[in-house]
Amino acid sequence: MPIGWGIISTGRHPDLKMAPAINASKGSHIAAVMSRDIGRAQAFAAKHNASTAVDDVDVLIENPNVDAVYIASPNFLHAEQTIKAAKAGKHVLVEKPMALSIADAEQMIEACLKFSVTLGVGFHLRAHAAHQAIRELVVNGDLGNIHFAEANWGRGVRGQETVPPRSGLQAWWDEPKMIGAGAFMATGVHCVDLLRYALSDEIIAVNATTDATHAKPLEEFAHLVLEFSRGTIATLMTGRKTPDYYRNEIGIYGTLGSAYTNSTIDMNQEGSLSTHTDKQSANMQYEYDPINLYKVQVEAFESSLISKQDPLATGIDGLRTVEATAAMLESAKIKAQVKLK
Repeated sequence: MPIGWGIISTGRHPDLKMAPAINASKGSHIAAVMSRDIGRAQAFAAKHNASTAVDDVDVLIENPNVDAVYIASPNFLHAEQTIKAAKAGKHVLVEKPMALSIADAEQMIEACLKFSVTLGVGFHLRAHAAHQAIRELVVNGDLGNIHFAEANWGRGVRGQETVPPRSGLQAWWDEPKMIGAGAFMATGVHCVDLLRYALSDEIIAVNATTDATHAKPLEEFAHLVLEFSRGTIATLMTGRKTPDYYRNEIGIYGTLGSAYTNSTIDMNQEGSLSTHTDKQSANMQYEYDPINLYKVQVEAFESSLISKQDPLATGIDGLRTVEATAAMLESAKIKAQVKLK
């Protein structure tokens, strides 16, 4: 029987990515959608063939036709809404960042364990075949010992020194207590998770430099040096001040070879992968597809409910990124390396 999804938020990401992905999956349908504005909810429901439109989170969560909840509300609401859904026996796929604090992320995990529901986090870059291939090369030892890795996601507008304030329904992106950090929350968290995923390893220390100031606390550019438990040193660049940075790649460099991409770190499936080892040298191109990464993510979540195995990114994966984000903010503030506990 298809999984009934309840979607919290009718914003751009649910509209352009996740609702089409759910509808593209044979194992899912949209049972309900929620917006604070019932008109927006009804318009979204009509566009994406959702069964019900509501303007109350509790009503959506209590809907008996909703089996899983996709949470794409402003960041500061993720913890509260995840815990509510868990208590109602609903599985949860929550958008990144999972939470704004380590304590909140831990409480989300605890609630989902207590009420025996699955918790997944929306790290769509794990769904890209290029990134899965890199992880396999690393895990199989084909690249040898990994000493250096990098992941970068830069963008921007030429001539624009400062990103203009957001307005309307996106105004919360400029509120520190609602978003938690600046550009890092949009793109940097994806790079952190992708490095953890590709290396199959944990971050033990962070050294960060950002352009945040006391007067302007939300960074628009960040550069990190990450130390991993098996000795890999990784760099990460993310922000909105590099309009001509086109590579948006992950690269892994080991003693037996390398694997690196071009333009695979994106909201869409695209780009290329180059691998070079003693066994092979290969180049793979990936066809542009605006929905497939999210379809893979949805289908992996469906499978996790059936098989009782982990989704593509778990609550623990989300927690580790929250920890790295907290370390990034602290490191940038004190201008020194911060070790993760």
